[in-house]
Amino acid sequence: MSPRRSRAALTASPVLVGAVTVLVTIVAVFLSYNANTGLPFVPTYDLKANLPNASQLVEGFDVRIGGARVGQVSKIEPMRRPDGTTYAQITMKLDKEIEPLPADSTVLVRPRSALGLKYLQVVPGSGQAGFAAGATIPIRQARPEVVEIDDFFNMFDDRARQGSRNSLDGIGSGFAGRGRDLNTAINELRPLVTDLEPVAANLANEQTQLGRFFKALADTATEVAPVAEEQASMFVNLDTTFTALASIARPFLQDSISEGPPSEEVAIREFPRQRPFLRNNAAFFAELRPGVATLPHSAPILADAFQTGTEVLPTTIPMNEDLAGVFDTLADFSEDPLVQGGVDQLTRLSSSLKPTLNFLTPVQTTCNYATLFFRNASGVLSQGDQNGNWQRFTIIPTTPVAYNAQTSPYDPKNNEIGPSSAPANGNTPENHLHSNVYPNTASPGQTKECEAGNERFTGIASRTLVGNPPGNQGTKTSKSPGVNARR
Repeated sequence: MSPRRSRAALTASPVLVGAVTVLVTIVAVFLSYNANTGLPFVPTYDLKANLPNASQLVEGFDVRIGGARVGQVSKIEPMRRPDGTTYAQITMKLDKEIEPLPADSTVLVRPRSALGLKYLQVVPGSGQAGFAAGATIPIRQARPEVVEIDDFFNMFDDRARQGSRNSLDGIGSGFAGRGRDLNTAINELRPLVTDLEPVAANLANEQTQLGRFFKALADTATEVAPVAEEQASMFVNLDTTFTALASIARPFLQDSISEGPPSEEVAIREFPRQRPFLRNNAAFFAELRPGVATLPHSAPILADAFQTGTEVLPTTIPMNEDLAGVFDTLADFSEDPLVQGGVDQLTRLSSSLKPTLNFLTPVQTTCNYATLFFRNASGVLSQGDQNGNWQRFTIIPTTPVAYNAQTSPYDPKNNEIGPSSAPANGNTPENHLHSNVYPNTASPGQTKECEAGNERFTGIASRTLVGNPPGNQGTKTSKSPGVNARR
């Protein structure tokens, strides 16, 4: 009977029950308070790591490997180098299972959420040696910090937003009325890139000896510098000659040129042995005729130019002497292996750009989309008041889905107002999704049509259509100022 009495006495004592309850509560609070720094009596693998900065880490943040939590940050200390610069040293309490961590492992501070939470990511290395407990991961094994989303948005301050608006407005105004010139430039860019490839290949070839070319230019400038006075005298004499020619340009020079071809024909018949030479002369004077016809107008201008040249050329002697050093420097620069590598990179770039340009050229030359994009981008922010500009847009809502209590809480026919399990497919004839995420732009391999902005849905409004609409939409697009977009 005595054991029963002791058990009854234990449960019947309010003081003893209260003491046990308080003790359990204290132990639970103690364990909860120390949970962030590790549970007591649980062995850990402690390591330290040096970081360029703590990147807003907080004691108690997770340490993860491959996304799995393997420990936590227990301490963060600022450290100072002998030169006065600072870095951060963190202490990690890791699970014993990962001991030893390979000595070539790296660490990286990563964001855990958009709210500013972070964690320390450890990427184990492949080396055989490992860190002993209490060792420090050197700062050279800390990877650069990840750009945070708040740092990204902080770039767009008031000045940046104003500059962006001004840039869009300037680009739109700059392209307005110049669509035809832009099309011509894009068309001419392809042969330019094609012709640039063999030229760049020849320049990059060692047999071209590009460095000798600049050295020869330097030698030429050195030779020309002492005879600058003679060159100035030559321009003075040319000025006198052209001044004299200007006074007899009409009708004498003009008549001489007009009578030149018949005289050359007679000479060709009379001097068969000189026929090749005279034939070349006839071609030369025939091509020279338009230029000579402008001499009455251009001769006074040339005379003024030569007169100015006689005053300018004597001052070019020091410049010619300085050019010798410039060309020597250019010769050394051209012989630099990095320059050869850069020319090789340009060669490969021109080769890789050809398929891209072939695909993108019709986007502008046929469909005018590039010009329309900049025009529309400028127009989106073209309205505002004293507080700033605003974005112009219109929301087009779809028909709400009818409630069907007999089948399910929601009608299986979806719409685009909220989250849905499939594209809009009914409920009303108008509640059907029509989406073409990759329209044809007349590029190679596509139908020659400009689908974007020209999709026609007549006759198929009562069914869902995702992708290219049937039929050819043609190549007519909206006109931009000064551009006839129909091609």
